[in-house]
Order: sequence, then structure tokens, then C-alpha cells
Amino acid sequence: MTTAHVTCPLCEATCGLNVTIDESRQVTRVQGDPDDVFSKGYICPKGASLGALHHDPDRLTAPLVKRDGKFVEVSWDEAFAEIDARLRPIIEQHGRDSVAVYAGNPSAHNVSAGLYGRVLYKAIGTKNFYTAGTVDQVPKHFSVGYMFGDGFSIPVPDLDRTQHLLILGANPLVSNGSLMTAADVRGRLKGIRKRGGKIVVVDPRRTRTTEAADEHHAIRPGTDALLLFAMINVLFAENRVSLGRLAEHVNGLDDVRELSKDFTPEAVAPLTGIDAAEIRRMALELADAECAAVYGRIGTTTQTFGTVCSWLVDVLNVLTGNLDRAGGAMFTLAAAGQNTGPGARRKPFRTGRWKTRVRGLPEIFGEVPVATLAEEIETPGDGQVRALLTVSGNPCLSTPNSARLTDALGQLDFMVSIDVYLNETTRQADVILPGPTQLERPHYDISFYQLSVRNVANWTPAPLSTSMPQEWETMLRLTGIVTGQGPNASVPALDDFVAGQVAQSGGLDPAVAGDRTGPARLIDLMLRAGPYDITLADLEAAPHGVDLGPLKPRVPEILRTASGKIELAPEAITVDVPRLAAELGKAPEERMMLIGRRHLSSNNSWMHNLEPLVRGGNRCTVQVHPADATRLGLADGALASVNSRAGKIEVPVEVTDEVRQGVVSIPHGWGHDLDGVRTQVAAAHAGVNSNLVADESQLDVLSGTAVLNGIPVELTPA
Repeated sequence: MTTAHVTCPLCEATCGLNVTIDESRQVTRVQGDPDDVFSKGYICPKGASLGALHHDPDRLTAPLVKRDGKFVEVSWDEAFAEIDARLRPIIEQHGRDSVAVYAGNPSAHNVSAGLYGRVLYKAIGTKNFYTAGTVDQVPKHFSVGYMFGDGFSIPVPDLDRTQHLLILGANPLVSNGSLMTAADVRGRLKGIRKRGGKIVVVDPRRTRTTEAADEHHAIRPGTDALLLFAMINVLFAENRVSLGRLAEHVNGLDDVRELSKDFTPEAVAPLTGIDAAEIRRMALELADAECAAVYGRIGTTTQTFGTVCSWLVDVLNVLTGNLDRAGGAMFTLAAAGQNTGPGARRKPFRTGRWKTRVRGLPEIFGEVPVATLAEEIETPGDGQVRALLTVSGNPCLSTPNSARLTDALGQLDFMVSIDVYLNETTRQADVILPGPTQLERPHYDISFYQLSVRNVANWTPAPLSTSMPQEWETMLRLTGIVTGQGPNASVPALDDFVAGQVAQSGGLDPAVAGDRTGPARLIDLMLRAGPYDITLADLEAAPHGVDLGPLKPRVPEILRTASGKIELAPEAITVDVPRLAAELGKAPEERMMLIGRRHLSSNNSWMHNLEPLVRGGNRCTVQVHPADATRLGLADGALASVNSRAGKIEVPVEVTDEVRQGVVSIPHGWGHDLDGVRTQVAAAHAGVNSNLVADESQLDVLSGTAVLNGIPVELTPA
């Protein structure tokens, strides 16, 4: 028996795990690591299932090529030869924009994909680059980009010191934190209450997080921006704005004051469903708290005013003097890979560097809205998407009007997927390239250590060896193909080139990393160029991680705006305020409104193929309030038909007062009932794909992010 100390790569919490492996390479136990500097022994069901994921018999172990409509296993050389023979002619004949890329959520938890994916995507050179971000978090990148100058300068709540936490549209006890890396959120929230603090949750559902809070406000879906503006209105009206030490670093205060004038508590109360007196009290309690933080997540970003909502969250943090101070909303100082560390180049954030061909929607943070992918495939003309690369993604389940996208993928000339499963999306590929298991590859959480509620770093060497190529090697071979070097380009030579570029950006000689290769070399170079006196060797000597201390104030160092100040009212965002103001005076929405929900065991679709995570009853239900069920003639356990402009689904009814009246809730990521997939456990717990009723034409105007919360639907007995 050996015990490996690993950082869990399955969600943003980055918990430390102890994984016991026997002589036959079998994972016999997975436990929380009590010595981990960050998680201190915490483990959730996802982390506990790491062994089941490693041993999943449905994982692909060899490349697949589709021949005569059926997948056959081939050698790696055969697979790359097939890609070279079919992809290169498309690029040569139709240009680089004829190839689209979709990077899914799991790629953000894979150090190979994180470091070498950007190399491959740049080599492809397409403007048609899509990620799961535009069905998730891009509004936050947009808002902080224009406020602070960099799309990853996202303030996170200082959970371990705050006295007042206002949570909107987030359920961190289930998500384990999102755009907020925080192991053991439950323990940290308990800490707030233990030291006499207060937790307030704004959410249309009564969630696990609301049960751990002091106060819950069941807001109408899609009206969070109105509530936030009303709270800002109260701060100005009551003369409670206090910028503190940030006063000399802020532009646009008077503009925000003027913009907020019409959003009185009385004006927004009928629309939000929250009384005006309650809104006033919430605002004043936030202002009076010794220290406080406002945090909004997917319920605020995937709605019709997602970017405005994301912006107002941080405007509130600034106006109450809680941005960039202990116990407030603070900026992490990551050990590696951060664009805003000391001495980093100043390059102000901008968007719209290119637009989509069909709908003319602007690029945001290097990508375009995935809601436009189907139309870019379907519409003839110059720049039509004819080939697609997917990387650890399942857009046929995770994007709006996914039935249309599924049909569109069938029209492609060629499709390649880097994925370990034959799933609802990859079944349409011509070539599938698998990768090693999470225990057969190293790990360092580049992205999420930049959003951590405490500065930490941890390197996980691969606990188990494998003959399977690492994803970074696969990506470099694909880079060779798209750059015309053929299917057998030298991976070591390409890796040396990448390392040279990383070293140059940090002012280093790549030789300082010694004989390391792949991600280990790049991480070592990035650590050496980072803000701490630390190398990869230091992390290797600390298998439970290195604690780099609590968050510290970083303004003005972190600012990358052209003015060098916090832009409180950037025109790129405030241009959408009149659209929000037009909602004032309207009658509240009378139609049923659909929202999503998460389960602790199944944040993503691929987790549904793990038996430990789908045990119990069918959790893919449509939750309906008892009063609505009676009015609509819906019975608990019976099927309901859910209809929208985009489509129709039938879902078992769950009558519960967890949702407010007028709201229905269906979890995302289900719908494993399609032919041609090879995920036996998921198929046995198929559920229903809620994105069949999500409308690809309904987007947040500024960011192009899909509206997945607050979708008007009709419910009838099936």
C-alpha cells in the first residue's frame, strides 16, 4: 500500500486528498488530507469518488476513429495521420476560421490543457473559439476587466475574516465555491456566524447555503441587478457611501450616484418581490458591518443582465469601503500564472476585437458566445465553420437549444475530440483522442489559485505511471499538424519552444528548470517568475502544500486600467443601464420562470457516470411550489411538460416549497438518453436535458452569455 497526497482536480475547491493505492494499482481509499494547508481534511462526495473515476470501465483507453459510421480503436500514429489528412485540407482551402474550438469545464482543472491548450489554440488561429465560460462566468470577466483592467482580477470574499457576507445567486455549500476557491465552505461560513457575523442569501430557491445562513430573500429570477441598484440608491440617499482608503483610487463615483437615482427600493420592490423596507435594511446593515463582502455567482451571471449584475456586486463592495481590505472582497496574489502580479506588463482590458460572422456578436476575453456555434456551422459563406475541436467538453448538453447544436454538428466536414468519454458530443466526432486518468497526470491549479480565499500553492506529481500520452503531448502533436509540420512533429522540440516562450516572458533562462519537461518545467518557470521566492522543488518538498498567507490589500498595484484607477462607471458597462431602467414600472412577470440548480455530487455531466455520485433517487426533477402545482394540475412524481420557444421536455414533478411561487427548477447536465454513447451508469440515470428549452437567442447583451436562469416556460401535465 502507498498513500499519495493529491490536490483534488474535480472542482474549484482544490482540496487535499490522501489516496491509498495497493500493489495492483487499485485505489482502495480516498480520504481528506488533514495536513493539507488549505482544506485541512475536508472532503466532499466528488473527491471521494476519485477512485471510481480512475477505474471507470467506460473511460477510453485508445484513440477512436469513425469508419463506416462506427468507432474503431486505432494506434496513436493512425489517429494523428487521419487528423492530418482531413483537417489540413480544410484549413488550406477555407482558412483558419473554418475550424472552431470548444474548451469545456474539465480542461480548467487539467494543467496540461491549461498550459498547452493555449499553445494549440493560438496555432489554430481561429476567431471561432468557444468555452463553457459563455454559459457560466464571462460577465464577471467583462465587468472586472473594465473596472480593474484585467479580466481575471476578480475580488473574492475574505471568508476567514469577514463579519457580513451577502450572497446572490450562489450556492457554495453545493458548488464548493465558484470564482471563489475555498475548501470547506461550510466550515468557513460557520466561522462567520461563530464570531458574531451574519450571512444573507438572495436566491429564488431555499438551498443548502440558505439553510446555513441567517437570512434568505427569495427574489424573482433575473431581477438581482434591480435589487443591487436599489441598495446603491439607499447608500447615496442615506449618505452612507464610504470609500475609505480607496477614495484616491476611484473614478466615476458621481456617475454611479446619477445612474442609481431612479432605482429606489419602492421602484424595484414589485419586480424583485422583496419589500422596500427590507431592501433598505439590507443596504444599511451592509454599510454598518465592521467588514463585509458581496458575492454573486452563476445565478447572477447567466441572466439577462448578467454583466450589469456582476458590475454592481463590486460597485457595492467599493461604496461600502469593503473592496481590498481584510474581511471584505480582496484580490488573491497567486504564486504562478497571474497577469497582475508585481512588475507584470500593463495592458488595459478591451473587448470586441472581432465579431461573430452571422450575428455580429463581439469577442469577450478571447472567445465568442457558444450560443452562436450552431449558426456558424449552419450558415454558408466565407468563414463558415466546417471543422470542430472539442477539449473535455460536452456542449450538446451544456449549451442553449442543444438540440439545434446537435443537429449542426452532424453537418461538419470533420470533428476531433480530446476526451476520455464517448458521450453526447464526442459520439459525433470523427476522431477521439483520450488522455490519462487524474491519478496518472501531475496537477497544479493555475486558474483557481488566482481566486483563492487564501494564498496557497500545491504541486501534485502523478501518483501512477501510464503508457497513455499526456494531454500536453497530444496537444503539441496537434499543434504540429495545424502548423504544417505533419502528424509526427517533434514533441520535445515543440516543448522546448513553449518553455522558451514562458521563460522569456518571465525574464528567465529556461535552463534554470534543469532537465524537467512538460507542465513541470513550465510551472517551475512560472513560480520562479512569480511574486514569491519559491520553486517547484519547494512544492515537491511540501506534499501537503505551501501556505503563502492571508489575502492582503493590492490596490493600486493590481490595477491595469488606462487611468490606473478603479473605473466605477465604465461606459462599456453603463451603456446597458437604460435597458435595465426600462424594466422599472413594468408589471412583474406572470409566466413561470425556469432556473437551474446544482447537486453536490454532480456539478458536471461527466460525473453522472460514477456510481457513487448517482446513488439514491432520481434528482433530475422539476421542482414546483405547492401552490403552483395545485393551480397547474401537477402531481408529485407525475410527468410535467415544460415548454419554451426553443423546445419541450418532460420531467418528473417534485412538489416542494424550496422554490418560490412562479419559479420552477431543473438541474443542468442531464439528458443521457441518446444513442451512440458509451456511459453505462449515466444512461441508467439519464434524466432530462434542461438546455433543450434554453433559448440560444436570449443572451446578456454585453457579454453574449446565455440566459439560463429566468427562462419563461409553460408547465402542463404530460
